[in-house]
Amino acid sequence: MKKIIIPALASFAMLFAASCSNSLLEEPQKGVTPIEDFYKTEDHCKQALVAAYDAFVTETAGFTEGSIYCPFHFCFNLCADDLYGAGEFDGDNDFSPAMNEFRYDSGNPVITNTYKDIYIAMLPINQVIEYFQNGIDGKPTAITKQAVAEARVLRAYLHMMLAIGWDCPPLVDHILPADALPLNCNKDPHAAEVGVTDHNSLLIWCANECIAAADDLTERKDKTDKNGAARVTKGFAYSVAGKAYLFAGKYEEAKEELLKVIKSEKYELVPTEKYWENFHIQGDLNEEKIFEGNIENNPSINDWSGMIQRTTWMEANIWSWRSDHFVADPVTPINSIGGWGGCGVPQEFAEAMLANDGESARFKTCFYKIEDLVYNTKYDTIKTQDGKKYYIPDMTQAEKEACNLIGLDARGLYGQSFYLPYKQLPRTADLASPGTNQRKNNFTYMRYAEVLLMYAEACLQTGNNGEAKTYINKIQSRAGSKTISDNVDMNVLKKEKQFEMWLEGNRWPDMVRWGDFEKAKNAGNAVTQLYDKLSRSIDEEDNVVKDNGRFYIIIANRPNKPETGFKDKHKYFPYPMDVINNNPNIIQNKGWE
Repeated sequence: MKKIIIPALASFAMLFAASCSNSLLEEPQKGVTPIEDFYKTEDHCKQALVAAYDAFVTETAGFTEGSIYCPFHFCFNLCADDLYGAGEFDGDNDFSPAMNEFRYDSGNPVITNTYKDIYIAMLPINQVIEYFQNGIDGKPTAITKQAVAEARVLRAYLHMMLAIGWDCPPLVDHILPADALPLNCNKDPHAAEVGVTDHNSLLIWCANECIAAADDLTERKDKTDKNGAARVTKGFAYSVAGKAYLFAGKYEEAKEELLKVIKSEKYELVPTEKYWENFHIQGDLNEEKIFEGNIENNPSINDWSGMIQRTTWMEANIWSWRSDHFVADPVTPINSIGGWGGCGVPQEFAEAMLANDGESARFKTCFYKIEDLVYNTKYDTIKTQDGKKYYIPDMTQAEKEACNLIGLDARGLYGQSFYLPYKQLPRTADLASPGTNQRKNNFTYMRYAEVLLMYAEACLQTGNNGEAKTYINKIQSRAGSKTISDNVDMNVLKKEKQFEMWLEGNRWPDMVRWGDFEKAKNAGNAVTQLYDKLSRSIDEEDNVVKDNGRFYIIIANRPNKPETGFKDKHKYFPYPMDVINNNPNIIQNKGWE
């Protein structure tokens, strides 16, 4: 499909030239604009805004220096109770399982890089706001007002995610000097001046910023307007405001803002048969997307200077299944690369969705049954066994079920059940080119389904169950679920949101604000391993928990199992160790001191 591209910024990163005694280096730099000559025109304003968008996408969706693959996506998913942080074996890529099992500390690279990346993104956003809030030569124009409004919403979104992750992080609503040592927002006199004194007031500040900016924002033209999903619009501003109010427990206010998005009629759920497209390139900028980070597919940008930084590099490897643990590879026919098996599906979660949905479009988008993968893959493989050649595509179903030329090898799949994760598994079309590990499909920050579910929750919290039922039913119907609820309450809402928004960074923040930690308290106690009886027979010492005929699940042996499970301190992430060491003004979160 044709990508909608925000205009590319001309070289803007280097505004300062370092002095050096070498006379060759004292020559004036070519193509560099001195800072005193920038921020002067509407064209400069446009360039600065593109730099802000670029930083926002790169630092939240992409790969930056020192980052662990896609930290933003991992940070708000991995602690949830509906996935395993898995891998090839116990301890593989342990930054991920450590979060999932609550073994992490203040040095965890996912937490560290997410926190730092968000603040790195803040600088070019604040530059747009500070340098153009008074327009050009003191005269605001339509262009400067819109640019500042878009930047304010981006900044509010980042602060909202910081609040969700770290409770009372520093409020950075202006450009800080290089030697600044910001305080937690609940200890900062400047933050108090703008009404931010604790966690909830920071969320309310985020909501108010979005509402104040909305008047100067454009609106998506209609449901087919792809440009309207690739930049900040009124719809995204109201969505962020509604989410911030919801997380602050301001339910009437959340309803008001979220209803504006619904009544705008600029968004709609995609049809059931296109549900899967929401998570792949075919669904980029569709009618359900309120705001996406638009990944630039530019042939002039090579892998190591632009493409990786703007894409979810290595996320493709983490999410993908381990093709090397299959006797015949069923993975690369789907996505052209093997993976690291870093995301596992708890059996009970998949079974809960199956019981609720049946074989719905939503269920099939989320999961791939191991037997379907092994038996139904279109292998183009000739295997030889006992001197006889077998062409796998010609085999009958019965022959495949008894054939050890396909299936899992003796190592099995660590952290997996009978259901493999499929929703975020990149497909070949999503990749920059077949066999690469850079996803070029857009990074979704908000889709309409989340807005409807948040609105339904706000309705339930204010006693309007009938209105909530309308939108919960709408989500269920579009999912193709066999369950269309006659009566709704918070339990129904929680279940539907977990099913609908799985692996989209919602479950863990919801668990925190709802206090739903019962399963998390046992995280890490029972990590499963999936095996194939035709390559590894059941041992008498195996702790078998499920057996479906050919495949079976055991509790993985963890001889050096550390202490695991949610404790009260895990409600918020620790401030990174090096941040604490370098900034005496930051007070560490409770329990992490």
